[in-house]
Amino acid sequence: MGSIGIQNGNGVSGKNGEGHRKSCWYEEEIEDDLRWSFALNSILHTGATKFQDIQLLDTKPFGKALILDGKLQSTEMDEFIYHESLVHPALLHHPCPKSAFIMGGGEGSTAREILRHKSIEKVIMCDIDKEVVEFCKSYLTANREAFYDPRLELVIRDARAELQSRVEKYDVIIGDLADPIEGGPCYQLYTKSFYEEIVKSRLGHGGIFVTQAGPAGIFSHTEVFSCIYNTIKQVFKYVVPYSAHVPSYADTWGWVMASDSPITLSVEEFDLRMKQRMNGENRYLDGRTFLSASTLSKAVRTTLENETHVYTSGAARFIYGHGSAYRLNVA
Repeated sequence: MGSIGIQNGNGVSGKNGEGHRKSCWYEEEIEDDLRWSFALNSILHTGATKFQDIQLLDTKPFGKALILDGKLQSTEMDEFIYHESLVHPALLHHPCPKSAFIMGGGEGSTAREILRHKSIEKVIMCDIDKEVVEFCKSYLTANREAFYDPRLELVIRDARAELQSRVEKYDVIIGDLADPIEGGPCYQLYTKSFYEEIVKSRLGHGGIFVTQAGPAGIFSHTEVFSCIYNTIKQVFKYVVPYSAHVPSYADTWGWVMASDSPITLSVEEFDLRMKQRMNGENRYLDGRTFLSASTLSKAVRTTLENETHVYTSGAARFIYGHGSAYRLNVA
């Protein structure tokens, strides 16, 4: 879980170097014996919604950082790595994406990236937590334009219920969900039944599904990445796992893209589609970068090949930490 505290830093202050400088730090417990911390300029907001705890911090190394249930979601310094990786491979592999449905995505960055695609006519962003969405609209200025784009429809509802209630089909469905943590609001949206009965049925011909899939590092990929991959592999014919290092996460992060139509592009075609179909320049992703991202290490490939666990409500896996609902239940 994440915490904020005043600690003595290693820097010294004073004319002759006497004394120690005190700093305010954010600290996130990644495992029992592993913590990740960085210095803060200020605490912009801390509170709780009906569904989760929320903090907005101004950090020294990464700028503004959004924290939900004690887990870092994104920072303004490197969120482009996560969101470009989540959005553009799926939209570029689709022949002509006109519609997209975002599960989660309350901060608005995923919608921002989708709306850069010239062919997009309609984006549904469905997030369960209205307070988080309104908070991000107010504080995360980089995404303000996306929230007011006429192509964006914002729905405050559980994504499972919303997708289930809709009859239209989408070219791309994106899972920009919080990590599956015990007591968190999202873990049931990583299950085989959800992918099979709801997500797949709402994809149009040639449709592509992509989801964030948690830590994917050499040691961390066995938490949820491998079983999310294996679960999706039970549902879709073609499945592509890929990953990228996100500095503020202190780890490599994973995504899984899937379809019942082939999802292969050469580096040259990937780059050509970016040039022809997108507004603006990516800071991180291009064809060679995606080729590298989808070339996983031997250790991770071996785990994925041998993974047998299928994610269900009764057999869920969680990353380290607990959501606010869990903490309320055990308090």
